[in-house]
Amino acid sequence: MIAAPRHRVRDLSRRIDATANRGLERAYPPLRRAWRLTLPLLLAAAALAWRVARPLLRLLFLGLAAGEAALHAAGRAAARGATAASGVLTPRRALGLVIAAAGALLVVSQFIDYRGVQIGGDPNFYSESLLVAPPTVDLKTAGEAHSWVLVPVGAIGVLLGLALISRGGRAGRLAALGAIVAGAASLAVILLVDLPSGLDVGAQSSRFAGASAVLEKGFSAELAAAGGMVLGGVLYYARPCLIRISLSGRAASARRRRPRRRASSRARVARSA
Repeated sequence: MIAAPRHRVRDLSRRIDATANRGLERAYPPLRRAWRLTLPLLLAAAALAWRVARPLLRLLFLGLAAGEAALHAAGRAAARGATAASGVLTPRRALGLVIAAAGALLVVSQFIDYRGVQIGGDPNFYSESLLVAPPTVDLKTAGEAHSWVLVPVGAIGVLLGLALISRGGRAGRLAALGAIVAGAASLAVILLVDLPSGLDVGAQSSRFAGASAVLEKGFSAELAAAGGMVLGGVLYYARPCLIRISLSGRAASARRRRPRRRASSRARVARSA
């Protein structure tokens, strides 16, 4: 009883295999004839496509080669330019330019509004639907808060930067130290005098409702200028090119780089004997 269903399944499988085999045998001749007919057409189409694409590919690869050569030439030119610029714009001169620019910015920032009082509304609140900004009154420049004392400090910073550009060694170290001192003094004046005065509403609180003091661009400019002077001076002392190598040290390093003879050479054996 159990073997009968197995025989039926086996016979059904054999019939399916035989039917599929006969179908493949019948389909093979027409497929072979179709392949023989279409193969020349495919080869002709491939040859025609190659003839058309070959000059285009040639132009493409020639363009890539020209682009690569242009990039190599640009890289070599950039390397030569960077080498020439590094001989002119040394780290000492670059730091001197930074200090001089920071001193000039400190002088300019003293004539820019550094604080104001906004009437109505919170200055920290912004809305996209707000078309008109709150009015600002009682504008003051940065120099008015400390009697323009930072104008000569900024001028001194410019002179120190120019001195650092032209001279190195002891004079350069003194100029960098002077820039640090001038920048630190400017930061002290800005944070101890300008900041409290800029955030003080004063008499405007009694005249207008919702008055609030805000710091303008002049405060940020003078703060950045003073920080730049300090940073330039600190970087001059921190840069590794201040480390000097004596002539004896150079000679010793040259001797260490010189190739040594082997210990088992004939001349060493003769001398030891």
